[in-house]
Amino acid sequence: MPLDLTADIVTLTAALVDAPSESLHEEALADDVEAALRALPHLSVVRDGNTIVARTDLERDERVVIAGHLDTVPVNGNLPSRLEGAVLHGLGSCDMKGGVAVALTLAATISEPVRDVTYVFYDAEEIAAIHNGLGRIARERPELLAADFAILMEPSNAGVEAGCQGTMRVELRTAGERAHAARSWRGSNAIHALAPVLDLLATYEPRRVEIDGLEYREGLNAVSISGGVSGNVVPDEAVVEVNFRFAPDRSEDEAFTHLQEVFEGFGLAVTDSAPGALPGLTQPAAAAFVEAVGATIGPKFGWTDVAQFTQLGIPAVNYGPGDPLFAHKADEHVSVSDLHAVLDSLTKWMAP
Repeated sequence: MPLDLTADIVTLTAALVDAPSESLHEEALADDVEAALRALPHLSVVRDGNTIVARTDLERDERVVIAGHLDTVPVNGNLPSRLEGAVLHGLGSCDMKGGVAVALTLAATISEPVRDVTYVFYDAEEIAAIHNGLGRIARERPELLAADFAILMEPSNAGVEAGCQGTMRVELRTAGERAHAARSWRGSNAIHALAPVLDLLATYEPRRVEIDGLEYREGLNAVSISGGVSGNVVPDEAVVEVNFRFAPDRSEDEAFTHLQEVFEGFGLAVTDSAPGALPGLTQPAAAAFVEAVGATIGPKFGWTDVAQFTQLGIPAVNYGPGDPLFAHKADEHVSVSDLHAVLDSLTKWMAP
């Protein structure tokens, strides 16, 4: 069913939620978004894979990017959407189809914004960075993202969340020697050899750092562990995957050096990595936006694609409807009041 971008914001959000778009399976929703945007004569539209870029070209003095990802994590018994009172429930309602609905509404209803706008609706944000559609555009077609300022519609309780943590996943692998479990002394247990790693994680004290008046907290956690070949065999290999969420004052190289120091004596293999983003609130465009919307300001706990814009030299903030604490949860939801608050603020900021 075609998307109706003139529907009220709650109805449009529900329609987006009810269009399944798990990561790497966004094509059908991307088709609908592309068709809806191409029907708007004031926008020029480019498609790259399952990423849609729509632009106004009014020769304004300033250009802003408004971006949101189309994909979701896997379904968890939370489809279809349902509206209960003033809360819309459903997969992706918070992260981040509510924000996408706001951006689509703006694209459809404000044909002559006071600043030129580039709307970006992209794929594969919820999985490894190598698949990320915005990252692909940034690497291969950065001219499509050229702007003075960017807003990422990540859920932020309708407040401004500045910057973001970096993220790095590494594997620590231990080796042993197989033996029959009845004669375990004839082998060497690789799972047991992980005990020092788990002890280090259990006693690790994460750093807190203040940047531009905002406190960022770091975290170091085991996120998966594997090993063993049979219930009667001493395992000869075990692997623990560790996720490091680091404050944006560290580079990826500095983050990796820190992990080498923490896990001295163990080999580390990086499986995924993305840099953080400094708040950038002292940048004129960011400061002007914060003042205009009058929103509360806090740090972003988690990695978001503001880092992609930071790498391109574009100041960016997270600003969207929904409580990020409910992202990826079975009871994921977004409040109707958040949807209207973000839409109203951005409309006032963009409309003539």
